Amino acid sequence: MSLKTLNTVLATVVVLFTFYLAASFLLTPETSAAGFGLPGRPAGDGGGFLNVKGNRELAMGLGMGVLLVTGRRRSLGWVVLMVAAAPFGDMVTVLAHHGSPAAAFGIHGLTSALIAVTGLLLLRETRGTSETAGTLSTTH
Repeated sequence: MSLKTLNTVLATVVVLFTFYLAASFLLTPETSAAGFGLPGRPAGDGGGFLNVKGNRELAMGLGMGVLLVTGRRRSLGWVVLMVAAAPFGDMVTVLAHHGSPAAAFGIHGLTSALIAVTGLLLLRETRGTSETAGTLSTTH
């Protein structure tokens, strides 16, 4: 399997998993909250924050998906690498709020690491390539 094929499969998995998380937190936030790793689910109006997480996941998935579908592989690599910051932040949040260390490291930390590796592999694949096609240029 070529590096490009492997990277395409990994990036597709990251995008689809992000859409899955978005749908979970938007459609069934009460179920998704239990697996997040925090000691309690937000009560009252605080449950809206679970939808915020769903919206965040949806936006990240759309951004990565557009780059994947349009073949902007180098840009995709940078965006995927940036997206790894979200589960890393989730890991830190779970730990800071005395949540489950197993969930913090096993779910969020591992997810962050796998997404970061995917981004780095995409950047390695596209090292030395230019993505100037389709960009705006100004001439004077």
